[in-house]
Amino acid sequence: MIDKAGGKLVYVSSGCIKSSEGDLPIRLKLILDNLSKVITEYRPQFAAIEQVFVNINPKSALQLGQARGAAICATVLHNLDVAEYTALQIKQAVVGNGHANKDQVQQMVMRILKLESSPTADAADALACAICHAHGGFGLGKFGLAGYRMKRGRLV
Repeated sequence: MIDKAGGKLVYVSSGCIKSSEGDLPIRLKLILDNLSKVITEYRPQFAAIEQVFVNINPKSALQLGQARGAAICATVLHNLDVAEYTALQIKQAVVGNGHANKDQVQQMVMRILKLESSPTADAADALACAICHAHGGFGLGKFGLAGYRMKRGRLV
């Protein structure tokens, strides 16, 4: 996808790093190594990542946090600034509704980026996070922040 942003051409690519079941340290190394390869190949200027939502299942939340840590380490090792956004912020930026479902996010990502087909749910989430960051974290509305503050991922 090529888009004009501030007079510059912006290239957007997406994909997923898959790991099999097994030893957690090996899986984390796979994330670190593969993301490092992606960063080396595409040379991004910044990184954006979704903040962990505390899940009902503490084991899943812990594993997600560890995977996120490996991804953050890969970006920091390549001297990239990392912006973090809540799921609510990302959905608000892309769909205009912080409580949008996955299908709505996929459809809006497809429309915003003018994709020929719908990305996978994971790829759509990553692209939505990138779109959120590209819009300064506020997306479709681009509303002024005078008099607002952020509280638990919401403007109040």
